[in-house]
Amino acid sequence: MSNNCPHPHPHSHSHPRARLVSFRFGLAVLVLALGLGRNSNAQFVSGDLEKEPFRYSDTEANNRVSKLIAAMEKGDVALEQDGERGYLRSLLKHLEIPESSQVLVFSKTSLQVQHISPRNPRAIYFNDDTYVGSVPGSSLVEISTNDPKLGATFYSFRMGFRLPRIRQETYQCLGCHATSMTKGVPGHAVRSGYPNYDGDYDVKREAFVTDETSEFSRRWGGWYVTGLHGSMQHMGNGYLQGGMLDTTRFANLSSLDKLFDVSKYLTPHSDIHALMVLEHQTQTHNTITLADFRVRTLEHEDANQDPAERSVQLGMIAKEVVDRLLFCKEFALTSNVSGTSGFAQDFLKRGPKDSKGRSLREFDMLSRMFKYPLSYLIYSDAFDAMSPSLRDAIGGQLNAILQGDNQDEEYRHLTPELRQQIREIVQETKPDLLR
Repeated sequence: MSNNCPHPHPHSHSHPRARLVSFRFGLAVLVLALGLGRNSNAQFVSGDLEKEPFRYSDTEANNRVSKLIAAMEKGDVALEQDGERGYLRSLLKHLEIPESSQVLVFSKTSLQVQHISPRNPRAIYFNDDTYVGSVPGSSLVEISTNDPKLGATFYSFRMGFRLPRIRQETYQCLGCHATSMTKGVPGHAVRSGYPNYDGDYDVKREAFVTDETSEFSRRWGGWYVTGLHGSMQHMGNGYLQGGMLDTTRFANLSSLDKLFDVSKYLTPHSDIHALMVLEHQTQTHNTITLADFRVRTLEHEDANQDPAERSVQLGMIAKEVVDRLLFCKEFALTSNVSGTSGFAQDFLKRGPKDSKGRSLREFDMLSRMFKYPLSYLIYSDAFDAMSPSLRDAIGGQLNAILQGDNQDEEYRHLTPELRQQIREIVQETKPDLLR
């Protein structure tokens, strides 16, 4: 489902001043390119992404997928077929995406609605920046990645071709096509709603974009979930029957084999740990992209702005990123959460660790998601590619919080011990961050 638009197919319209990229990969949602203004709550009018300093459609992508495409064109990389799986396993390997990241969504929110149903869900695989969507019975593989300077960029891959080729996807959209689900920038989001028996969301009922701040009871409607979560209830693993969504019948599942044929997938899991990471990651990337786009707009439109005024604006923009990175307003878990696949182990391996073996990727899953609540996305290419002035402002705010100088209410979840531990980890693993 797109931005308030129930049609399952991508729109292709002409608009005299807009050339926006809109490819329906969607992590249970259509991702659209929008804009922003100087006001932190304002959005671009249609077409702003096609102007300086962005030029979204004309700017060459430089990300994990574009680098793979270049390597394939040079003949340095050749994807390999694997029986019924086609090129999927090889594609994931070259994109450095673990199979254990598999999550399954059965809501009809993709280009491939004709293939998706509760009996034939779509599989999504991901790492820190890239997402691959595949549906049994379809030769189309959908790929999306968070480009460090463009935000989300979108690609398609046809596995049936004799010579496999990944193609970047661009379409024209109505200038008024807009969504707040990705914070108004090219991005991704995880959506939860009330699915019917065929996978269509009930459009008369409320739907949610979910992240680590969302109540557990609102998460994963239209998704499958494996893992233990105690007495906490979520919306996954079921669809509306008699107008009701039963959230208890298929809770705390270790296997999905009674719901559909899991043998068609690379793993039999839709791991709850992976789903929780996916929620956090998508909205954090959107927050980083939005902040960088705002600062780039400021710097482009008013290079001679008063330094004091610029500093205040930078501080406000940076704070939104800092609060997201530090898991402010995170939903407090009331039961232990444990997964069913090897995702937690694979996720931790991506490192880095400090000299004491500590990592920002270590899960807690008792009362919060991570043992050390500072997002691992500080190591991402998107974070490093932010405007230097923004990155310095974020580093300065983080330093004040972790040193204990900033004791504002939103950071009370960080005990003195946690602040010290996080600071020590960052000083060893990303020493240029804290200012």
